[in-house]
Amino acid sequence: MLQGRRYRLELTDDQSVLCQTFGDICRSVWNTGLEQRREYRRRSAWMNYVPQAAELADAKREFPWLADAPSHVLQQTLRDLDRACRDHGTFGVRWRSKARWSPSFRFPAGNLITVERIGRKWGRAKLPKLGWVRFRWSRPLGGVVRSVTVTRQGAHWFVSFLVETGAATPERHAMPDTAVGVDRGVKTFAITSNGEFLDRPYVTTGEAARLRRLQQKQARQNRGSARRAVTVQAINAVTGRVRNRRADFCAQTAATLTAMNAVVVLEDLRTRNMTASARGTVEQPGVNVAQKRGLNRAVLDKGWHMLELALRNAARTTGTQVVLVPAAYTSQTCHECKHVDPNSRKSQADFECTACGHTAHADVNAAKNIKAAGQAVSGRGDLGVTRSVKRQPPATRKRTGRNPRAERAAGVPVL
Repeated sequence: MLQGRRYRLELTDDQSVLCQTFGDICRSVWNTGLEQRREYRRRSAWMNYVPQAAELADAKREFPWLADAPSHVLQQTLRDLDRACRDHGTFGVRWRSKARWSPSFRFPAGNLITVERIGRKWGRAKLPKLGWVRFRWSRPLGGVVRSVTVTRQGAHWFVSFLVETGAATPERHAMPDTAVGVDRGVKTFAITSNGEFLDRPYVTTGEAARLRRLQQKQARQNRGSARRAVTVQAINAVTGRVRNRRADFCAQTAATLTAMNAVVVLEDLRTRNMTASARGTVEQPGVNVAQKRGLNRAVLDKGWHMLELALRNAARTTGTQVVLVPAAYTSQTCHECKHVDPNSRKSQADFECTACGHTAHADVNAAKNIKAAGQAVSGRGDLGVTRSVKRQPPATRKRTGRNPRAERAAGVPVL
């Protein structure tokens, strides 16, 4: 099983400059390769990784500064670009902006990288052209290194080791008869069908006030100025802590849910579509734009998609099955009598069925409906949303020569 191990680097000044140089070169290669692919697509032609890698070798002779970065690092950048273009389309891939993109590069040859522990809190790794780099030994590697990725987050650099642990996903969960439905919300992060409310604040009151003051200060400063750069760095320090808390809470929640349940059922939510802007165009402006903007921020702040990714990652070690079900009418359906009525949901928290009078917390009722939808798997192994598969192997089916449909139409009883 492949797993990631992330550590904070303690680089020297020269190593920091080299890492920044490697990141800038990789960004330039990405943007140049993307522009080349778009030009080919405009001419109805196609460009992939192989010819671009060959042209990269020729470009190093014309532009010697490309040779400052390791060759396999640049090749990995082109491979990432090729995969992104195949997944999202050539014109669906974004440019890597100098102001918005965090420098990142990957060393794919893990067998050529040496990792040592040099103390109780420190370790070191030997990376190409960087030499020995020190990092905080916060956890053991626990496997064989396959690749190494160096990234910058705010003012700090981090190293991530992709290791092969040798473990395999269990064929069966330790508690195979357990299941839980999870309703992701804006008021509360996650509500389970067992009645548990899982939530925590990601930003303190003081941090929220400081962040607002810094953003107001940034709005008054000139773009590209040194003072604005200091303000942006202070903003990144606050938002970095918020991002780490969100990721940590999602990981803890996922670990708890997968350890206690063999099946975890979620709503199939398209977060990117749900948080699209509602401002519209000049000819057709949007309606309730401010309210929609606030809702989008609340949804993104909770980290719905991050929880789903964390659940799938944690499920690999426990054998848990993560099931996605359609989200339609889960909050309007009564769990007791299955009556669907939008008037049953009196408020954000109150649910009272207009048919049977059943009362419950609205989010808990929705989580129970999500769990029931996830457990409604037919004997043919589907959720009833597509054509079911045949349970009987084709080789064992016998042709009888009869037509039951025609016999029923003719009034002949079909045995």
